This record gives sequence, structure tokens and C-alpha cells, in this order.
Amino acid sequence: MRLLKARRKVASPQLARREGLRIGADLLPITLKLNPRARKLIVKVHPSTGEVTVVAPSQRALGRAMDFARSEFDWISKRLARVPKPVEFAVGTRIPVRGVLHLIAVSEKGRGPVWIEASGNEPAIRVSGDPKHAPRRVLDFLKREARKVLEARAIEHAAKLGTKPSRITVRDTASRWGSCSTNRALSFSWRLILAPDFVLDYVVAHEVAHMKEMNHGPRFWKLARELSGDIRRPQLWLLQNGTMLHRYAPRG
Repeated sequence: MRLLKARRKVASPQLARREGLRIGADLLPITLKLNPRARKLIVKVHPSTGEVTVVAPSQRALGRAMDFARSEFDWISKRLARVPKPVEFAVGTRIPVRGVLHLIAVSEKGRGPVWIEASGNEPAIRVSGDPKHAPRRVLDFLKREARKVLEARAIEHAAKLGTKPSRITVRDTASRWGSCSTNRALSFSWRLILAPDFVLDYVVAHEVAHMKEMNHGPRFWKLARELSGDIRRPQLWLLQNGTMLHRYAPRG
């Protein structure tokens, strides 16, 4: 009878881990990632969240990642200074809803836990109950509003093309405002409810156009223009202001 030696499992290389870079009394969290397709050590600072990442091409280079981050400290500091300051949905804060600033204010009575009131000196988001619950209630309200508006616009645009989405998802994405899969599933960032209507509508039209053309060729852009009209204005707005939308209710 032939005996087979038991094989030891070889641990797979760690693809990502978190470490801290000590800067005086502060500790800056840094994500270290292994990517064999990278040619060299690269440091990145996310423009919206401020997350610092060092990408290494090999395990050996990964061991030098923190030293590399220290050597790039001045560059990292300059990029972090450009990251928008976070804004919580606290009472007394002004936040944009569909591109218009609204004051978050407490009210004893109203149409529900949270509602928008357009009367008075300025538009307001009214929140009933304990003020300490306002941030969560306002966030939940805006996500519901985003889903309602995004779904309605997506269905309306898709109908113009003689189709309909298989699914519509609303999330908190960091790198894209919307996406479309090959099976016509659409996904959008809830933060689009903070942007002006012409921006939200363009993103929806863009992704709906992908339901017919999964590319960025001439036929795709023709469809996008037919659905949205002017595409340069919303593209420019997102380029100049998109990062700022991530300062509101920052991810934990």
C-alpha cells in the first residue's frame, strides 16, 4: 500500500494590511497592498476620504513600504491638506439637497421623523425628537430620497430606450457615481441627492445609456446626449465639485 505524505498548506501572501505611521504624537493609518502588476512602490492619497495607501509589487518590496511612506511624508501631507473637511449631519449644519443648501433644524412636531420645509427665510431639513439622533435620521432620510429619485429617473430614461433595469441599487461608493452591469443592473451613489438635479440626471442617463452600449464609443455618447442633453456642464460640475460631496456624513 502506497503511503502519501501529508502536504503542508502554504500560506498565501498577505494582499493587504494596515499599519500606522508615527508623526510626532499622531498615528497616521496606512494601508499596505500587494499588487504583482505594479512596477514599483507607489503611494496614493484618496482625494475624497484621505486614505493613504502604499502599493508594492512584491512581498520583498512590501517590507520596505513603511520606509517608503516616511520618505514621501511631505507629498502625503500636501495631498491630505487638500482632502475636504468632514461635515456631520448635526443640528445647525447647512448641507446641500439637490444642489440647494438646507439648514438642519429641530422641530417638535411635523410630518414624520424628518421632512423638508421650504417656507421661511431658507429651506430647512426638519428633524423631530432628540437632537443627538439627527445625524442618523437625516442620513437615512437622504438615502431614501436618493433611492426614490434615482429609481424614478432610471426607469424614465430606460423607457425612452425601450428597456428597463433588472435591478437598481443605491450605495455609498467611493470611486464612482454610478455603474451598469452586463445584465442591466444599475448602481448609484446616494450622495447624488446632494448634487444639483442636472448632475444627478446626467449620471443616471449615462448609466442607462450603458444598458444599450457597454462602451464609451460614438453610439454611447449619442444615446447619453439624447437622454441628458448637455453633458459637458454636469461633467465639469463633477470634476470641480464631486470630491466635496464625500465630506458630508463621511464613512466610518
